[in-house]
Amino acid sequence: MRLYSYVVARDFGFAPNPFFGVCTLCTCKPQIRARAAVGDWIIGTGSKSRGRQGCLVFAMEVCETLSYDEYWVDARFRVKRPNLRGSLKQAFGDNIYHRDPQTGDWRMLNSHHSLHDGSPNPTNVGRDTRYPRVLVATNFTYWGGSGPAVPGRFRNYEGKDVVQQTQGHRCGFSPTLVDTFVAWLSTFERGYLGEPLEWTEGRALRRRSAGKLP
Repeated sequence: MRLYSYVVARDFGFAPNPFFGVCTLCTCKPQIRARAAVGDWIIGTGSKSRGRQGCLVFAMEVCETLSYDEYWVDARFRVKRPNLRGSLKQAFGDNIYHRDPQTGDWRMLNSHHSLHDGSPNPTNVGRDTRYPRVLVATNFTYWGGSGPAVPGRFRNYEGKDVVQQTQGHRCGFSPTLVDTFVAWLSTFERGYLGEPLEWTEGRALRRRSAGKLP
């Protein structure tokens, strides 16, 4: 069991997407999506610029991995296809990629990762599809902008800080640290507990920005 830690620079409920009873990491963080396996844990903490450094945004235990095409056709996750005219959780759906059956090229739905006019954003398409792999979790907690601070004992545990403070991600923690940290996580209620931080700054504005870069 490995633990991956990274900073959620902008929390829209898109990456990760914690809605409809399942937490999915479908876009962004390509290195984590490429490497994480069933049974691994992933945590995201808030950014310093938003005054949330060291505070948990989410924690998820990977229970399944899917290719983008598998995710697209799976009836369980059709509800995660974005609907920009629906609710905010529908607008920020992450099930946005599938291959053209004739050409094999990637197709992107109008979404949070599209350009303002709804057309595919080449930068996001290239980054996301580099590793077209989705991480799925039913055992998760999503706090959004109201998550607890990681206790000090995990900020210097065996000389390592479980909180990543810059871009990229942190892994390679000892089994003792991982087990102890996961045991602490188990003390929290599971599921969707709080709204994404960005939503609290204006729902109408967030809806209009759904096509912006993350």
